[in-house]
Amino acid sequence: MSNEAPLGLLVALILVLVVLSAFFSGTETALMCLNRYRLRHQARGGHRGARVAEWLLQRPDRLIGLILLGNTSVNLGAAALTTVVALRVGGEGAILAGTLILTVVVLIFGEVAPKTIAALHPARVALPAALIYYPLLKVAYPAVWLINLIANGLLRLVGVRPDQIASHSLSAEELRTVVAEAGVMVPRRHQRMLLNILDLDAITVDDIMVPRQEIEGLDLDRTWVENLAIIQTSSYDRLPVYREDVDNIVGVTRIRDLLPELVRGELTQATLLERIREPYFVPEGTPLTKQLLNFQQHRRRSAFVVDEYGDVQGLITTRDIVNELVGELDRDATALDLGVTKESERSYVVDASANIRQLNRVMNWNLPTDGPKTLNGLIVEQLETIPETGTGVTVANYPIEVLDTSEHGIKRVRVFAPGSAPPPKVAA
Repeated sequence: MSNEAPLGLLVALILVLVVLSAFFSGTETALMCLNRYRLRHQARGGHRGARVAEWLLQRPDRLIGLILLGNTSVNLGAAALTTVVALRVGGEGAILAGTLILTVVVLIFGEVAPKTIAALHPARVALPAALIYYPLLKVAYPAVWLINLIANGLLRLVGVRPDQIASHSLSAEELRTVVAEAGVMVPRRHQRMLLNILDLDAITVDDIMVPRQEIEGLDLDRTWVENLAIIQTSSYDRLPVYREDVDNIVGVTRIRDLLPELVRGELTQATLLERIREPYFVPEGTPLTKQLLNFQQHRRRSAFVVDEYGDVQGLITTRDIVNELVGELDRDATALDLGVTKESERSYVVDASANIRQLNRVMNWNLPTDGPKTLNGLIVEQLETIPETGTGVTVANYPIEVLDTSEHGIKRVRVFAPGSAPPPKVAA
């Protein structure tokens, strides 16, 4: 054939083989670069190419064997034809030149260019190619099986098991990175919610609970008139009922259960005690994921957080967990509840007993949360003493000025926005 075939036909065959080499090289890269999760989503959505590609990638050794069988065959064929053309054009002396030319052509047009395109647009290349590889694998299966048998046997000698498919599962940290880098694919608010869900295991009830000194409830040692006033003016649906202090909890009452008697003016302490429910306690340090399941299991919406001695440390509700996930439902009201007053565009007066996590969430600040829970504790820990009024400190690039103190701690501070001129006496 080489002595009778026209030269033009031989060159055309070489070009066809180079195109086939580009196909095998490019599609190999595209199939290996496919996003497996996007591929699975498309396959479940009924995309035929995605279903076939997912099936092919379940045994990558077979797919790679098929691709390399085809690529090696066309490259060897191109080399043989190039040798024939070189002999007919310039004799034996032209073989080296022909080999060099073919090497450059295959390298550029059969390897680098198609693989670059495939790496940039893997789905566009891989999904149509999968429809071609499926019947090719059926036809060439005996040869592919034999090649894989020999190759896999050699791999087992060095401790590699080709039949064990690599896991594509994501760890929590990897998933967090995927969500954070989703960009315009996922709205920023949704990204924050997803990241908050991933952080639930690292957050405990201690981090977001209402401290015991801020728990509003009904003290049975008070007069009934005082308790009735609390019931009529409380903004909460549930109130703890206790004697003397919150450690002696009798139960929890729901305001709506008291409304009929309250409207008729017939509500008494005896009626209140008849309508209370047993209190629900959880140990401090409980992760929010566990506590959310506890609320579902016990069908409760609030729980008292207790320490190892059984003393109440705070109150946690389902609303607190929801706020941690989706953000505060009422930003302005919550900022006021936390004791935050806007003084200027660059400064705020803040109650030092405010919870740091809630401040960060409501005010979009970035104060450290891996230490003390309150702003007072954070400042005292950094200064290692209870400061005097007018003392300042810079915490995580936030200049803070102490406005009011007591014997036991800091009452109020002024927090400046990062980059603002530090207040007088601020020490880094």
